[in-house]
Amino acid sequence: MSNISNNHITYLGTGRRKTSIARVRLVPGSGKLIINGLPGESYLQFSPNYLRISCSPLTILGLNKEYDIYVKTEGGGLTGQADAIRLGIARALCTINPDNRTTLKSEGLLSRDSRVKERKKYGLRKARKAPQYSKR
Repeated sequence: MSNISNNHITYLGTGRRKTSIARVRLVPGSGKLIINGLPGESYLQFSPNYLRISCSPLTILGLNKEYDIYVKTEGGGLTGQADAIRLGIARALCTINPDNRTTLKSEGLLSRDSRVKERKKYGLRKARKAPQYSKR
């Protein structure tokens, strides 16, 4: 999906992971990352791992400095949000050029990780952890 605003073409992508949702806008620019109005480095707490994960689709395609990334993300923690941003960027890159799809798909960047925390059951301490068994 693409929108035209202020003479710039914007490419949209939505990513989800655990309970996190990221709405990503790619705008042709210099390669800056803005997450919820903050610079990406400070939002992701200057963690090189989170930054590498978030921008991996651009790195693989060699488009690091081609697009500015604007993200609105909510829910979950930083790990879920970083993975959601990665999926959103990958989906937006597929709308830019359908040829990107084969490269991103072979790297596994277009598949949504559907693992979500399992709910706690009554009588148990966590989802599956039971209290210690006492014979007497």
